[in-house]
Amino acid sequence: MKNETRTFTIDDICSLVEMTKRTVRFYIQKGLLERPLGTGKGAYYTHSHLEQLLEIRKWKEAGLSLERIEEIVAAKREGSEYGRPTPPPARRKRGSVEVWSHIIIDDGVEIHLEPGRSGLSPEEVRKVAAEMTRLYRRIKEGSCDE
Repeated sequence: MKNETRTFTIDDICSLVEMTKRTVRFYIQKGLLERPLGTGKGAYYTHSHLEQLLEIRKWKEAGLSLERIEEIVAAKREGSEYGRPTPPPARRKRGSVEVWSHIIIDDGVEIHLEPGRSGLSPEEVRKVAAEMTRLYRRIKEGSCDE
């Protein structure tokens, strides 16, 4: 049987994506995940559901808020395809709370980065920090070519 035609119970899909049933149902309720096919005990999930959950997990691990993930999912449903740029984040609202990373390069030199809005994974943030530190040292030592 091809992977695209395989179906999954809620237990199967939760095990594959390492999420709880409660989380999967919450994502359905929020509109992040399409409803399963069938009803009641006969409900089942497809390869498409699996891909949706893996994408949600990817964005969560990258530090995006559920609100931001909802924007991305909505944009894709409205016709945006893979390979096109991720839609820009919604305008920030007064009173909203944001979590920023402060990357210390040297005394008096910092990079302020909001992982959810930058779209960078934790690994990519570490790479940015390492590259910026290397560049800063080269500039400070006077060995940077221009």
